[in-house]
Amino acid sequence: MAELMRDPVLMVGEGWDAYRLLDSGHGRKFEEYGPYRFIRPEPQAMWSPRMPEWNADGEFVPGSDEDGGGRWQYSGEVPEHGWELGWGDEARFTAQCTPFRHLGFFPDMAPVWDWMGEQLVGTTDAETMNLFGYTGVGTQALSRFGRVTHVDASKKSVAQARENAALAGLDDRPIRWLVEDAMKYTAREVRRGRRYDGIILDPPKFGRGPDGEVWRLEEGLPGLVSDCRQLLDADSRFLFLTVYAVRMSSLALGGLLEELFAGLPGKIEHGDLAVQEDSLEQAEDEQRAGRLLPTAIFARWSNPR
Repeated sequence: MAELMRDPVLMVGEGWDAYRLLDSGHGRKFEEYGPYRFIRPEPQAMWSPRMPEWNADGEFVPGSDEDGGGRWQYSGEVPEHGWELGWGDEARFTAQCTPFRHLGFFPDMAPVWDWMGEQLVGTTDAETMNLFGYTGVGTQALSRFGRVTHVDASKKSVAQARENAALAGLDDRPIRWLVEDAMKYTAREVRRGRRYDGIILDPPKFGRGPDGEVWRLEEGLPGLVSDCRQLLDADSRFLFLTVYAVRMSSLALGGLLEELFAGLPGKIEHGDLAVQEDSLEQAEDEQRAGRLLPTAIFARWSNPR
């Protein structure tokens, strides 16, 4: 029986060549994406910035509505159609300033990509699924271990994911690219009697499917995770669930997995994703070690082999 670990886990992402969190504070964060620097809103940065100035190439100025909106303002020359970045030797992708305030990938997911690889180490024929796969960096990471089904309701996102895979030279990897509603597709897979070795899902707070389906996290998540559970068995390796921008505890996600995964071995953990500040100014002063900026909550089931 899968055991729920009561104490929360902290998964911390550190900077790499393509990305660094330089500073944060006063509801904003200062980041470096390759050769460019940006300022974006971050409500959880309640402290004061440590750097005296933020010299950025662009800043996202939020709109007046609480759920989104806003625009980019540029003070430098930022390529309109994006620029190439990478994550180690595992993935290549295009970063770009999007109307949704992010830059085409989620750098705080880097420790999750590492963790998934640890669950699948030694495997070359795994069957995994990336639900709400977006631009496919996680799909590239999973493709080292076998076949991947990449599912997203956005035709534009799936097209970008395919372009990113081509950029990384992964055209020959066994990846299925599907423009599908995640709930409908997962339910069909259950009816087909399919199984997977691992599933990652990163559902939005609100969204619409390709045929106008409406997704609301609090309403749809229990049923979706229940279907995902039916696609896993005692030989499967993991499920990883992340949730952003909701008033919800990671313990609630852990409790949901504890109920639904009761018939499987392994363990269930929950906690926070965070990114550590990483700037030259802080590195020169040991008393100013990089702070941790929380970004999301998660719950995960793993079945060590």
